[in-house]
Amino acid sequence: MPLGPALPVRRVRADDREPVPPGAWFARVPAVAQVLRDGWELGPATVLVGDNGAGKSTLVEGLAMAFGMGAEGGSTGARARTRASESALWRHLLLERGAGGSRRGFFLRAETMHGYYTYLEENPARGPEAAFHEMSHGESFLEVVQSRMRGRGLYVLDEPESALSFTGCLALLAHLRGVVAGGGQVVLSTHSPLLAALPGATVVEVGDHGLRETAWEDSELVVSWRGFLEAPERYLRRLAD
Repeated sequence: MPLGPALPVRRVRADDREPVPPGAWFARVPAVAQVLRDGWELGPATVLVGDNGAGKSTLVEGLAMAFGMGAEGGSTGARARTRASESALWRHLLLERGAGGSRRGFFLRAETMHGYYTYLEENPARGPEAAFHEMSHGESFLEVVQSRMRGRGLYVLDEPESALSFTGCLALLAHLRGVVAGGGQVVLSTHSPLLAALPGATVVEVGDHGLRETAWEDSELVVSWRGFLEAPERYLRRLAD
């Protein structure tokens, strides 16, 4: 069977030339500590799930920045910046690239996308841009994804469901499936069981245990949502206690 196109990133590991400073906060996050200690293998599609504060965003941010994307989103080489809040993790990561893997990439970071739209308006690189600020939140996200995430490359998304309805999530899922089928690589952080169902993706739970691969249906995310949808009153009663 012929091999598919080489992945932009096969593995993420600590860069021995850039030791992590003692006391660096990100190194105390179990998932990050595991990556720095053991490395992190990446396939064509990886989905990170887990609670707030588990380290999902720190990992995808570090990956995107180590690949050459801006902390606030954009393509490889983009320099959109408002207020620096990123960790220095990326400085201590080494990306093992596939031979011949694409160096194209795009980072969608939900919490900073409006700033990125302004950056595009002020720095038009390829002619007039879509009027992202005039679109609904969800429409603008889908337009960015569909216009920027195409072909071979590394595409990193951090909680894109924050802007999307159920049907919007389905549209995003369909597009990402096509990206992977076309030789692109996707790394997605999400709280959405729908997006976590990206066909063929490796689902990784992030938590106090570090990183742990799991089946979609066995993930705490899916189990919790299924339990709520089957009997919401059980959860709502707890809120009143």
